[in-house]
Amino acid sequence: VLSNIILLLPYLKLLLHQENLTLEVVQFLFLTMIILSCSEDNRLEKSLIEKSTMQIDKTSIIILGTIQDAGSPQIACKKKCCAHLYTNPDNNRQVVSLGLIDTENHKTYLFDATPDIGRQMKRLTNYDRKSTNEIVDGIFLTHAHIGHYTGLMYLGKEAMDSKGIPVYAMPKMKDFLSNNGPWNLLVSRKNIALHELENEKYIELSKSIQITPLLVPHRDEFSETVGYKIKGPNKSALFIPDIDKWEKWDKNIIDELAMVDYAFLDATFYSGKELQNRDISEIPHPFIIESFEKFKALNEQERNKIVFIHFNHTNPIINPNSMETRSVIEKGFRIARINDVFEL
Repeated sequence: VLSNIILLLPYLKLLLHQENLTLEVVQFLFLTMIILSCSEDNRLEKSLIEKSTMQIDKTSIIILGTIQDAGSPQIACKKKCCAHLYTNPDNNRQVVSLGLIDTENHKTYLFDATPDIGRQMKRLTNYDRKSTNEIVDGIFLTHAHIGHYTGLMYLGKEAMDSKGIPVYAMPKMKDFLSNNGPWNLLVSRKNIALHELENEKYIELSKSIQITPLLVPHRDEFSETVGYKIKGPNKSALFIPDIDKWEKWDKNIIDELAMVDYAFLDATFYSGKELQNRDISEIPHPFIIESFEKFKALNEQERNKIVFIHFNHTNPIINPNSMETRSVIEKGFRIARINDVFEL
């Protein structure tokens, strides 16, 4: 509004110099322009809200973020992939999170509490227009690395001051939150209510939705790491945003793929060439080129289940026009993009 008024000031000055124009008329014109400007801004705001949300009629998974824990641009990054993002941020570059919307019961759930939880929770709860609740009905945590649980801080007294949001976590993760500040303050103040999960034991969110945690090998400094199997009314999904290498898992990823309809899998790095100033052995993940080799024998239908996610800021497949993106698509795999919807 202010910017519009500033643009109109020269014209108001001209009007004041007209001999037959009274001050009352100028005031009337000035107020009219303010009202019209506000009205235009309101229409624009409403339009942006409508474009950023859509109604979902069936129980679904929604991609709320795709980027690795440290975000994009990443702190202190001097590479070309970050340079322009400091002054021209991309709102689609949010840290990895899935949303689950239960349309039958008008409930929503987050998988991981990221530093972008504010925008992600707002977007998720807006998908169900029949619900007026702007708070999710539960949060499932995978592990204690910064991009996957630190969003819990926004549920505390300094921000939302929530009341008993269910947070589902494995035993070590639960102990970590209960016994270390500032997270234990969320527990003692009852901002969150911790629910302990057991490996490969499902819990029912409703008659048609089951969630099963699956332990996976990862750098477990503070907690164990899990992926999740999400079973809906008609379809199911596997969510593993972090794992060291497929060969280190005590399960066969090929067998696990056969049991689901979607698989959102760790794709932190396209290849080891991306990190020239870090020891790649200290941050093991399955490179996308390794996943190509691992899944090369799969038929087209099985490959199409795989949706790569959790991209380091250096990963070229963040760019939808990159050569690496084309390579992923040509091989029959998919790439997670924010706001993608997968019906369950």
